[in-house]
Order: sequence, then structure tokens, then C-alpha cells
Amino acid sequence: MKVRTGGFYLLLVSGVIAAAVAIRAWDPFFVQALRLIAFDSYQRVSPQAFDPNVPVRIVDIDERSLAEFGQWPWPRTVLAELTQKLADKGAAAIAFDIMFPEADRTSLEEVLKRMPPEQAAAVTPLLRDVRTNDEVFAEALKGKPAVLGATLTSANASSLKSKAGFAVAGDDPRTFMPPFSGATGNLPVLNEAAKGVGALNWTPDRDQVVRRVALVYRLGDGFFPSLAAEALRVAQGASTFVLKASNASGESAFGQRSGLNHVRIGNLEVPTDREGAVWLKFRASTPESFISASRVLSGEVGVEEVSGRIILIGTSAPGLLDLRASPIDPVIPGVEIIAQAIEHITAGRTLTRPDYAPAAEELAIVALGLLLALIFPRVSARTSSAIGILAVTGLIAAAWSAYQYAGLLFDPLYPALALFFLVGAATFYVYRRVELQRGEIRSAFGRYVAPAVVDELIADPEKLELGGEVRELTLLFCDMRNFTAVSEGMSAHELTTFINELLTPLSETVLAHRGTIDKYIGDSIMAFWNAPVNEPDHARLACAAAVGMAARMHALNRRWQERAAAAGRAFETVKIGIGINTGPCCVGNLGSAQRFDYSAIGDDVNVASRFEGLSKAYGVTAILGERTVGKADAIPTLELDLVRVKGRTRPERIYTLLELLEGDHTLHTRLRLQHDRFLSAYRRQEWDVAEDAIRECRALGIAALDTYYSVFAVRVANFRARPPASDWSGAFTALEK
Repeated sequence: MKVRTGGFYLLLVSGVIAAAVAIRAWDPFFVQALRLIAFDSYQRVSPQAFDPNVPVRIVDIDERSLAEFGQWPWPRTVLAELTQKLADKGAAAIAFDIMFPEADRTSLEEVLKRMPPEQAAAVTPLLRDVRTNDEVFAEALKGKPAVLGATLTSANASSLKSKAGFAVAGDDPRTFMPPFSGATGNLPVLNEAAKGVGALNWTPDRDQVVRRVALVYRLGDGFFPSLAAEALRVAQGASTFVLKASNASGESAFGQRSGLNHVRIGNLEVPTDREGAVWLKFRASTPESFISASRVLSGEVGVEEVSGRIILIGTSAPGLLDLRASPIDPVIPGVEIIAQAIEHITAGRTLTRPDYAPAAEELAIVALGLLLALIFPRVSARTSSAIGILAVTGLIAAAWSAYQYAGLLFDPLYPALALFFLVGAATFYVYRRVELQRGEIRSAFGRYVAPAVVDELIADPEKLELGGEVRELTLLFCDMRNFTAVSEGMSAHELTTFINELLTPLSETVLAHRGTIDKYIGDSIMAFWNAPVNEPDHARLACAAAVGMAARMHALNRRWQERAAAAGRAFETVKIGIGINTGPCCVGNLGSAQRFDYSAIGDDVNVASRFEGLSKAYGVTAILGERTVGKADAIPTLELDLVRVKGRTRPERIYTLLELLEGDHTLHTRLRLQHDRFLSAYRRQEWDVAEDAIRECRALGIAALDTYYSVFAVRVANFRARPPASDWSGAFTALEK
């Protein structure tokens, strides 16, 4: 069965797609969680394999080492011995995933501080020429490719300086990097002896899983390297990091500032996200990457296991609490994540979340959503389901291929979820529409077509076909004048509520006066009388509706003003302009075979629209055409001008409704006498008399005509300076719609 999809279907589809795109742009936690689930799934399906030839190993302070050399912390003399043995075996860098902020408590001078005074006094002379454990450790670090750790904090200012230099190419990336103001480092004697100091901070996601490792941090107004980056620098004998940001040479940002793109460490150029972090392709925790510290200290480790490699000294012992979670392992030593970051970089692997990924995912939602929305009404339910499954499968396959073959991270899960909701909404609508066609007709047409017509359409849906007839209509256009000024500063929700509050009472007024609402155009209403039901008094009813709409606007403005005052906000009075014209038009179901509306077209429709536009220029609420006034001669009016509206050569007399002006019948009678005198003098080119009449009219104090008389005062002054042609009829040519 062919299903007719109208505006509501398009609105539903557009609404679901727009909501999906807006939620993706907002990026709440559940969207982030879906994205991270997808990224973790890629790595679980295809984890990175361990390469035994990678230039990094972990010297592990494991349970065996603790059992053999005692509980942690070890004396710094043991660490000095460990450092020396690794250096002797040719380690390219020795990086400690450990901090030494306090003096070694096992050092004799520290033990002395805890002894009773009399014992301390006896022992002190014996220690004058004995070096402290920290001095021994510092001596072991000196001249070695040693890297110590530090922790960056947001408390206090830091005096810790990077041992490396930083050069920035492109835009300043600091605004994109999390700021740190302080740091907890090591004893000064140790920092001075080491060749490098790197940050031990982690950047886990909200679920506390580490997926990215930062290479560089922002510390105060400068930069500070991570332990992984510093170990790579020291291993290569480099002195400076080069930070390449957006708009640097070779970096495409199209003039936009998008943060860091690459970090150069010696001979390695590493792609990063805008904060300077690297997405890692993880592997499972592997025993082959560890060397027990006890084996190094006991001399069991051969040169081939250490020489030329970056050695990380850390711990896997659970009691020392340096355990993290990765996409592959729920529990992994933190030092192994650093090792995997170095493996990732030195192996030349890339895994990036490109800057355009959010836009690509939003585009997938829009493109596939619109495609599916167009297909569903034309196919069966079974085919719709198959197409929906195929679309979701295609999304997942495309995202997986981008990960597997290009090292790019795209999220297929949220777009798939959005398409699922779209398919559900579209399917529900399409097949519910078949069951509720009669109710839909009443709902769709009952809001803007006379009830009698709705009953006819429900009784005979075949009348919903193309066609029309020519009959005399009175047409009304109503538009809000100062929309831009009033709506400025409103959110989309507030603006929608405001428009609904504006159009609802105005529409009720039209329907109460037996009018038919043709359409809404933003904040505008088009309505007509004498169709589809014959209405002999159509011109008078349209004029009465205009008066009623003006009255409803007064009530609305009072309500909005009270609301604004309660909220402490300024309020600008909302004004409307109305154009009314009468003439022959084609009215009926107009449009295409796919979509049509009950509407009216014709030259007099355009003229009514032009009159609405002129109401602003003349400063009046409503402007009527002469044929409307002729049909509604019982309605008191005031002639305004003789005008050629844009697109027509024959001038039209235009009027306004006296009921829309201040004052009573007596004041209006006096106004008409002076006003007719003014128009007569103006058209006879008697400029002095016209100016005198304008002053008399203004003296009556009708504020609604201030703009109108100002317009004519300017015209009279211009004509006095440059008189019109001798055959001038008094007609004014409007150059704007």
C-alpha cells in the first residue's frame, strides 16, 4: 500500500536527525561511553602483538625482588647499584617510574635523627666523612642517561624546570592543554644529577581506563615532558622537543586553531591529539617485557637484554599500588603502559582520533538518516528492517576498516543508535499513518481549515487531490515587525515558546471570525475568507479579525511585560503589521502529486502581502485595499495614500481602520475632516496648505499616526524642492515589498 508522508513525517525525521546531531555535538557522558566501548572493542578484537625486539624493557621491583632485598622503599644505595649495573650494560636510558621527594630514611644521618640524644651525640663524630645514601645515588645518576619522575599538580606555583628545551611551530597550543601550576619532584641533589625529569601524571578517561598517554604537559606558562617522552629524548641524546601545532608548516588547519598535531622527539615525529597525547594500540601484559630487579642486582642479566634499550624501573607488586586499567587488561602495572607508549612510538605505529571525526560521524547520521527516511515509506516492513541492518553493519564495517588499515578512530555505535531510533520512529509513523488516516486528516486540516471542510475530507478522502477554483477572496497577511530585536538573545527553546505564544491567539482570532489559515511563514500568518465555504460577508469579517488581532496583541504585551519585569529583564513591545486585500484568486489543493496544501494563489494575494509590508513604512497596524473597503463599507476607515505596490503599474488606494487608532468617534470625525483636507491639498500640490493640515492632524494627539505624518512631511519638503511632473496623480511608487 502506498503511504502518503506529509509534513509531519519530514518534521519527525528532521527532528530525530537534528536531535541526534545536537546530542552528538553536546557529547554527554553516555555518548562518550559508547565511543570508548567501540574503541576498546577494536583493540580487544585485534590487540597489538608483542615484539621481543622492541627497544624497551622494564626492570621490575616485583615480589621476588622485595623478598630478596627487603620491603620498599629500598635504600638509595641499592638503587645506585641498580643504576650503575644498567649503565654498565649499555642502557640507552634509565627512567624511574618512582619519585624521591624525601631523604632516604635508611641513610645513617636519617637514622641518627631518630636515635636518643645521648646515642646520637656519640655516633655523630663517626659520620662526618660518610656520604649520605642520596649522595651515593646522585653520584650513580651523574653522567648516566638517567631520567627521574615528577608529579604535576594544580596547587601552588612550581619551581621545577624541564631539563629539555621546547620549540613551538604554529599556533600557541597551551590553550588546548590542561594547565598545571605546581609540581612535586625529587630531592634537588637527585634532580641536578639526572639528565632528564619527566611527569608521571596519567590522563585516564572518566571510567579510569588509560587509553592515551601524554607526551607533554603545560606547567605554568611553559611546558613539561612526560616520563615516556623524556626517556626517548635522553635515549637519543636530543636537547629539545619541537611542538607542531595547527597552521605550522606542513600542518593543515585551514586557518583554524586546533591545538597540537605532532611532537618531534629527536628523530621521531609523533602524531598527537590537540592536547599532546597519543592514543595507544595496546597489547596484553607480557612477562617477556619484564626483567626482575633481583636478576639485575645479582648479575644474572646479560648485556644483550639491556644494551641500547630504554630501561624503565618500576613495580608490578600489588602492594605498591602502581596498577592501572587499559582497554586490554583490567589491571596492568603503570610502568608497563609507559613501556607500551615507547614501543608504540618507536615502532612508528599511529592511532589517531582525527579532528574531523565528530563532523564525519554527524554527517553519517544525517546522510544515512535521510536516505533511510526516503526509502522506508516505499518498501515493505521486511525490506525496511533489512536495509536498516545493512546500514548499521556498513557503519561498523567502515569504522573497523578505518581502525585496522589506517589507524583512525571513528565511533560507529552512536550513529548506529541514532539510526536505530530513526528507523523505529519512521516505521512507527509510516504504519501508524495507514491505521490513523482519518484521524490524521482531522488533525492536519482542523487547525487551519474551516470545520465543515474537515468533515467533507474525512467523509471523502478522495477530495485530497490536486485542483482549484477561481473565486473572490479577502486575504490577510500578518507579520511581527520587530522580530529580530525581540528575539535577540533568546535560546532556540525560548524562541519556539515565544512564537507559539504569539501565533496561537492570532490564529484563534482568525478562526473565530470564520477565516481559513493558509500557512505560517516563520512569525507570519497568511489567511483568507470565502473559501472553502462561501462567506458573503468576507471583507467585513477580515477587517473585524484585524481589529481582534490588535486587541490580542495588547493582552500579550501586558503578559510578556509582567513576565519580563518579574525576571528583571528589559522588554520591548511586540508589534504586528497587517495587510488586507480583496480580489479573484485560485483556491484549492495546490502543489504537486507528492505534496499539496489547501491554499490560494493570484495577483491579489501578492498585493495583500505588499500591503502588510507597507504598514511598517506608514507606521500603522493595518492597511486595507480599496476593494476591501468597498466590500466592507460599514467599517470606518481612513484613506492613507495612492500607491503603486512593487510589481504593479496601476495605483491602489490604501486605507487603515479607524478602530485601530486612539480616541473616540468624536475625535475620529475631527481627524477625518483635517485628514481629508491634507490629502486634497497634497494631491493638488498645495504644499503650504498640506503642511498646515499635517500640523492640525498632529495636534489631535493620535500617536498611531505619528510615523505616517512624518513620512508625508518629508515628501512635502522634497516636492517643494523638486516639484513633481505636471501630470502627477498623487500616486506614490513603493520600491520595496
